[in-house]
Amino acid sequence: MRRTFLSIALATTSLAAADWPQFRGPESTGTVADAVIPAKPKLDWTAPLPGRGLASPIIVGEKVFVTCSSGPSQERLHVICFSAADGKKLWERQLQATGRTMTHPKTSIAACTPCSDGKSVFALWSSNDMAAFDLDGGLLWVRGLTADYPNASNSLGMASSPIVIGGTVVTLIENDSESYALGLDVKTGRNLWKLDRPKAANWCSPVSWKGVAILQSSKGLLGVNPETGSTLWNYADGASTMSSSVVANGIIYAPSNGITALAPKSNGEAPEQVWRSKQINPSTISPLVLGDRIFSINSAGVIATADTKTGDNGWKLRLTGSFSGSPVGSGKTLVAVSEKGLLQIVDTAAEGSVTATLQLPLKKEPEELILSTPALSGGAIFIRADSALWRVGDGAK
Repeated sequence: MRRTFLSIALATTSLAAADWPQFRGPESTGTVADAVIPAKPKLDWTAPLPGRGLASPIIVGEKVFVTCSSGPSQERLHVICFSAADGKKLWERQLQATGRTMTHPKTSIAACTPCSDGKSVFALWSSNDMAAFDLDGGLLWVRGLTADYPNASNSLGMASSPIVIGGTVVTLIENDSESYALGLDVKTGRNLWKLDRPKAANWCSPVSWKGVAILQSSKGLLGVNPETGSTLWNYADGASTMSSSVVANGIIYAPSNGITALAPKSNGEAPEQVWRSKQINPSTISPLVLGDRIFSINSAGVIATADTKTGDNGWKLRLTGSFSGSPVGSGKTLVAVSEKGLLQIVDTAAEGSVTATLQLPLKKEPEELILSTPALSGGAIFIRADSALWRVGDGAK
């Protein structure tokens, strides 16, 4: 594993402290240490988007990257780069989908959040098309994965977001037919490895634990060497196919039978179960760890909390609205955005309370929903819908 740790250290040196380079942030945890949540949220700027999407924005340096899909069948694939400071569009690139473009009406072809190693941006769409660009928009490589694996799809659409670990882009293309995971070379897009995966539709995303790629499916969690694809350990007690795991303080908090806290071992044995709580069921939304508490939002919009060391249940708080995007946060402050665009700032100290709200200006006709997870950078929150990308800052400053 030494080479893995070294390659990860080298590959992440170009990521700035305020970067939010993939789904749910630097470590896929939904948090970043130096983020400051606005006390009085206000719109800083609005940037129009040309197509549909529930992929989250990512931030690298002073640039924000968003993917979209447009056209009668969402066959036009977009990657757009904006200035984080003022929302000015810096560049846009378009591709033609080579794979299937059917999805459930609520989702879209641009459902997978892109990721970055600080030098390049890797974008994946539900059509199983994947492309890499440098930060100035230069095309580095493109893969039409349907050409290589023609039976990989599902009728509802794909949504798993890739992550970068060292020199490898790890992505799950899991479905009822030709189900697989890939490790792609960041420079060329070529396969470093391919693993056959359980044949079941799966929309959760991989995460990283100490340089190990964690692949989640209905069967459980698999620890994989990101350089070779070799299996390091297996947890076989089942897991969600929609809510992704979160890693904090060396523990994996898996959406398995509620939430199960797992301590992986280095000897190849299955991870040790630290605790399990069926009272904090994350439904389709990925959990969040802030400090010594884990938070989940269920289908009724209720935040439930538990102690990360013991699993003991804490307070509950009902938010306004239903949610598809996962919460994010920093310190003791949590951010949640409802489907109808109500941004809610939650103080998680004591018994929890909503301290501020902001209604985002969604389109009424046709009714627009926010299905994506917010991104944090510095003192700002970045949120997208189909029609627009917003930066939310602090009106108290």
